[in-house]
Amino acid sequence: SSGINAEYGGMCFFGKKKFVAAISCLKRAHYLAPFEWRICYNLGLAHLTMQQYASAFHFVSAAINLRPKFAPLFMLLGIALTHLEDPTNAKQAYDQAISIEPDNPITYLNYAIMLFNHGEKSNAAAQYGKFEMYQNKKKGSADPDVSSLVAKLGPILHLGS
Repeated sequence: SSGINAEYGGMCFFGKKKFVAAISCLKRAHYLAPFEWRICYNLGLAHLTMQQYASAFHFVSAAINLRPKFAPLFMLLGIALTHLEDPTNAKQAYDQAISIEPDNPITYLNYAIMLFNHGEKSNAAAQYGKFEMYQNKKKGSADPDVSSLVAKLGPILHLGS
């Protein structure tokens, strides 16, 4: 229970963009509740935000061991591996995320970005097409950061947005 309270505090700091304080609270939460997958997930997310990719990899991998059927963990692993310059394993992580949750548009968007940045334009276009298909099925407005990425990536891949 103390670990969960520290996790909530950490994510409050994260929401306020106080990332160092967030990581500090989340590490305390992890110390108090080392087998709570959400804490590892949030630590991985916080480290990705701080561009600390090896630390992100560590905590996301730990979370995957605790919750192996949660697709967003594999997407975060793919992001971390991409930044650690391991595109082969990043592709495997994205493929695993898609096999678990095939209708999550954000996974396809991140996968398309990774493929595009590694020179695989046709594969990136295919993943981007899947992103558009699933994004159009979702109700509600898109996150402003996602909209910004779509506005940049769509025309580059000649698919429009």
